[in-house]
Amino acid sequence: MNSIPVQALGELIGTFVLVLLGDGVVAGVSLAKTKANGAGWIAITLGWGLAVTLGVYTSSFMGPAHLNPAVTLAFAVIGKTPWSAVLPFILAQMIGAFLGAVVVWVQYYPHWAATKDQAAILGTFATGPAIRSPFANFMSELIGTFILIFALLGLTRGQLTAGLNPLIVGVIITAIGLSLGGTTGYAINPARDLGPRIAHAVLPIANKGDSDWSYAWVPVVGPLVGGVLGALAFIVLP
Repeated sequence: MNSIPVQALGELIGTFVLVLLGDGVVAGVSLAKTKANGAGWIAITLGWGLAVTLGVYTSSFMGPAHLNPAVTLAFAVIGKTPWSAVLPFILAQMIGAFLGAVVVWVQYYPHWAATKDQAAILGTFATGPAIRSPFANFMSELIGTFILIFALLGLTRGQLTAGLNPLIVGVIITAIGLSLGGTTGYAINPARDLGPRIAHAVLPIANKGDSDWSYAWVPVVGPLVGGVLGALAFIVLP
């Protein structure tokens, strides 16, 4: 098994790929004058599923490829990840997510100036509620992440062909997005939201508004709580 620093590097690389491709599809759909403009929610959820799949494939040879602080914390709570790895993994995930968002900004550089909708620009980086209701939004993130962790742990009991797991993980992400993601944009991953939100705050993005920090706790706390609950629910199964 690789050392914790090597595994953390894998978390950074995998989360970078995840956010680059995930935020990239949102940018393609949401920003003005892209060829994917207006492709819709199905394109976004499918793109995110594939982004997670490729993030896992590009990093799983280095470590567990959690790519998500909610996964890392939940797995630590039930003893599947050593507590000594939790902080290094989460820091690496946050850095990877931030860097992925920076490259999305570079990739779509002329399209920010062509886009006047500040909410659409922020939505390229971070999630936001369709209807702002803190309790309901928190519960949406909690439920989505509960299902994510419960399903991921279910994979550990299956007899899957070697190398197939990342594809199934992508299917899980797509399913959650299609079925549950319409309320908040389904962060279900604190790093995926907070890292790019910080990038939105610090980058000189044309036409951007504020980074909606009053909402930022929801896609961080909701997934962390939902992930732990999902793991605890799974381990009581026979």
